[in-house]
Amino acid sequence: MRIGELSQRTGVSPRSLRYYEEQGLLKSSRSAAGQRHYPDAAVQRVSLIRQLFDAGMSSRVIATVLPCVDAPSDLDVAEETFVAMMRERDRIDAEIAHLAETRDALDVLLRANSRHRVALSGAGEPAAQPA
Repeated sequence: MRIGELSQRTGVSPRSLRYYEEQGLLKSSRSAAGQRHYPDAAVQRVSLIRQLFDAGMSSRVIATVLPCVDAPSDLDVAEETFVAMMRERDRIDAEIAHLAETRDALDVLLRANSRHRVALSGAGEPAAQPA
């Protein structure tokens, strides 16, 4: 199938499909006129690539995970994929911790702002207090 049909069947833009190829995530053959042609299996592969992107993985990480799909019985590939996924999970955990620290710092500022608003209004407690 040509790139337009793959795009239509997957809901992924031709531009994104070309990017996937540039990153080594997707392969096509070329016609004599230079048009891209994809096998039917490309629909499932693009779906998997989208799931991995949606999970927050970068194209670099996806490129290290996909060989496990291509060679599922290769222990070395499975080990490399495991290491890559653990690294990605650790990165996400660190990002979550950083976001929690940022949220906690914002809560401190919100409480200070609430006290300041109360002092300025001369009223009692403000209507909304952060958790």
